[in-house]
This record gives sequence, C-alpha cells and structure tokens, in this order.
Amino acid sequence: MSGPTTAPSPVVSSATGLTGEQTRIVWLLLAAAFVAILNETTMGIAIAHLVDDLGITEVQAQWLTTAFMLTMAVVIPVTGFLLRRFTTRQVFITAMTLFTVGTALAMLAPGFVVLVVARVVQAMGTAMMMPLLMTTLMTIVPPASRGRMMGRVSIVMSLAPAIGPAMSGFVLENLGWRWNFGIVLPIAIASLVAGTVWVRNLGETTHAPVDVLSVVLSALGFGGIVYGLSQIGGAAGHGGGAAAEAAQTAQTTSLTVSLVVGVVTLALFFWRQVRLQRIDDALLDLRVFRSVNFSLAVAQLGVLSLAFFGTITVLPLYMQRVLEISASDTGLAVLPGALLMGFAGPFIGRVYDARGTQVLLVPGAIIAVAMLWVFALTFTATTPLWLIVVCQTLLSLGLALSFTPLFTASLGSLERRFYSYGSAVVGTVQQVGGAAGVAVMIAVMSGVTVSGTDAGMDAASAGAAGAHAAFLLAAIVSLPIIVGAFLIRKPADDAGESAPPVH
Repeated sequence: MSGPTTAPSPVVSSATGLTGEQTRIVWLLLAAAFVAILNETTMGIAIAHLVDDLGITEVQAQWLTTAFMLTMAVVIPVTGFLLRRFTTRQVFITAMTLFTVGTALAMLAPGFVVLVVARVVQAMGTAMMMPLLMTTLMTIVPPASRGRMMGRVSIVMSLAPAIGPAMSGFVLENLGWRWNFGIVLPIAIASLVAGTVWVRNLGETTHAPVDVLSVVLSALGFGGIVYGLSQIGGAAGHGGGAAAEAAQTAQTTSLTVSLVVGVVTLALFFWRQVRLQRIDDALLDLRVFRSVNFSLAVAQLGVLSLAFFGTITVLPLYMQRVLEISASDTGLAVLPGALLMGFAGPFIGRVYDARGTQVLLVPGAIIAVAMLWVFALTFTATTPLWLIVVCQTLLSLGLALSFTPLFTASLGSLERRFYSYGSAVVGTVQQVGGAAGVAVMIAVMSGVTVSGTDAGMDAASAGAAGAHAAFLLAAIVSLPIIVGAFLIRKPADDAGESAPPVH
C-alpha cells in the first residue's frame, strides 16, 4: 500500500518571489487600479467643456475633481480597518462594484449635481482599491523585490494618466463628455467579473467593530479643510459695488468657518485615534508615525501631491483658455511625460532595490522643483507648445524618480501589522494634498483672472496672469522636497518575514 501523497509546492518566481496564484492576484489588482486612475485623469481636460455644456463656473467644475479626491481622503482612512476586518476578495468586489455603479451613473447623469454624486460613488470604490493594492504588495512581496514591484505600480499610475488626457481630448471633440465614462464602463465590468472569479484572500482577518465617531470626525475634518481652501480665490474676483462686497464677505465667512471646523474636528479625530489605538481598536492607527522615515516620506508625498495634482489640473485650462489649444492637442501634449513616467518605472524600481533612495530622490526633487519654477516664470499668453511639452516631460521625469522610492521606503519602514494602516495614511495624505492643490490652484487662477479682467486686461493676458499665480504657488510650495530628498533612507530588508498563503 502506497504512503500518503503530499501536495506539490507552489512554483515561486525567482524574479519576484511570488507564486503563480499571488502573481495573478497582483495583476488583477493592478488592472483594477489602472481603470480607476484612468477615470480619475479624464476630468482635467473635460473641465473646460463641462463649464460650457453644464453652464457652471470653473470653481464649480473643479469640484468634479476635488469631490472625487476628497471622498477618497475621507474613505481611505477607513480602509486601514476594512483590510483587517474583511477578506481581500470582499474588499475587491465591494470596491469594483461601487466604481462600476458610479461610472454608469456618471455616464447617464442629467446634470451637474448628479454628476458630482456619481464621482463620489466612483471615488468610494477607488479609495478602497489603492490601499488594497499597496497593502497586498507589501504583504506578499519579499523586501528585496519591492522596488521592482512598486515600479510596476508606477507603470499603472503613469500610463493611466498618459492615456486618460489623450483619450479624453479625442472623446470630447468627437463623442461628448459622457463617453469618457462610457469607454471606462465595460473595462470596469470586466475587471469586476474577473476579480470575482479569481481573487482570493491574503492574510488573516480580525473582528474589531468600526468606530462610527471616528468616521464622522474624519469626514468633517478633511471635508472642512478642503472646502475652505476651495473658497480662497473667489473673494478676489467679485468686482466692485455693494453686491460684490457682500458676496466677498459671505465667501470669507464661509472660508473661515470651514477651516475652523475642519481643523478642530481633525484634531479630535487624531485624539480619538490615540485613545483607541491603546486597545488596538483605532480606525487609523497613528503609531505608524513613530517611524521617522515613514513620517518624512509621507510628508514628501503630501507636498509633491499638492504641487503635482494642482499643476496638472491648471495646465489644461491654461492651454485651452489662454493659448486656445484644442482638447485633443492638450491631451497629446501631456502624453510624452506620462509615458516616460510609466516606462521608467521598472528601471527606477530596480535602481531602488540596488542603490536605495537618494540616488533617485535627490535628482528627482531638483528636476521637479526646477520645472515648476520654469512653469511659473516663463509660461505666458504666447508660450510655444513645444516648450510646454518639454517642460511637462521633464517634470514627469522628476516625479517618476520620486514616487516609486517614496511609496516603497515609507511602507517598508513599518512592521507588517501596520501595513494596512500605513497604506491608508499614504493614500489619505496623497489625496488630501492633491485635493488641496487642485482647490487652491484653481481658486487662485480663477480669482486672479477675474481681477485682471475687471482691471481692463484682455482675456488672454488675464488668463495668463491667473495661470502664473497658480504655477508660482506650486513652485514655492515644492521647495522643501529638495531638503527632504536628502533625509529619506531605504529601510533595511526584513528577510525573516514570510509572505502569507493565498486562501
């Protein structure tokens, strides 16, 4: 009688250290993240068309981007808890279902309000997907290969923005803004079906209850701050007269109240998390900030996100409104930079694994800051298109050299039990920084443009002045990242931690 048989060991790739099952899950998560980011990046070029089609202002239209990013910032802190409470499969299906429903609603939206609601639903799904991807990678990928895998994430995070504006420009001129969502919808459905069939669970789950008060405080805190920031530019462009003065006073009051509510409730949120983490029940465990390297990397990401997302939102408006470049040509103009970011991702990841952070972060920070100053000092009402393409491509190179090492070094600085919380913190800071950047830079551009028009400037000159003010703000804000680039280190590899099995 033969002895007992043993199941064959799963085949592990020598390049990544992952089994075939784990590799398939990673690629499914990357595909889903690609769809979500593709959707997020179609709005920048569409804003000018939506202003005309829906009869709204540019400040209102930017809420299609800001509301999306703000919702992510509110939901992402919850994902640290969700990823510990529910299985990988449950979180994936929920995220993709929300994203798919939101995409369908956006395509059919009868007006601006419903469109904003649809963007919020989409953002709820996207908010779950990104931390799920990052936590999964940190959990199953051996430390020595993390840079390479994060390089693949960089491909997704770069190619989607590359395709998004170009696709959006073509769609806007030939099919209409609804088809920006119509093209994404079948891809989202396919990702949902594939994930439902193939995604399995990774790691273990817990049964801790969600703290509802923490969710409310988080929403009020981040919401109040970003809404208040979005009001900054409006007060400068009301013109003269009693009505304009009354409008300016009301807007100043709204700004002040929103910021005060946001700061106070966010402070209460942080206080409550410190209390709850003593019994391991925090919605967002702030012990991740005990790592100095993590804190520095997250701060760097926040500043980069503020400058980057604000700039890539203002740039299409500047090109279309001031230089009168078509939507399709605007999309093509940003394509080389985004493609460069994507194709450089794997190479940058390998350099990180072999050489660490500073060889990438220092030149990346210098290039990014230098290009933002070029934007601020040289872009006028007559700037040639070729100069914009060159500068935007170099800016993308600087960002590519920064994002992969920052993501990897930040999460790699944490213990395994804090990966989900660390991913949530990284995503929250990135989205709040981006939302603040979009809100403030659009508001500043709009306010300065209106003030210039009221002062008798022609439309092109007033628009160029508004863009100059916005780019100058981004350039000034970005200066600290040069210092930060010298301080962030690659964490020591923890080879003793083994990846969990797939269930």
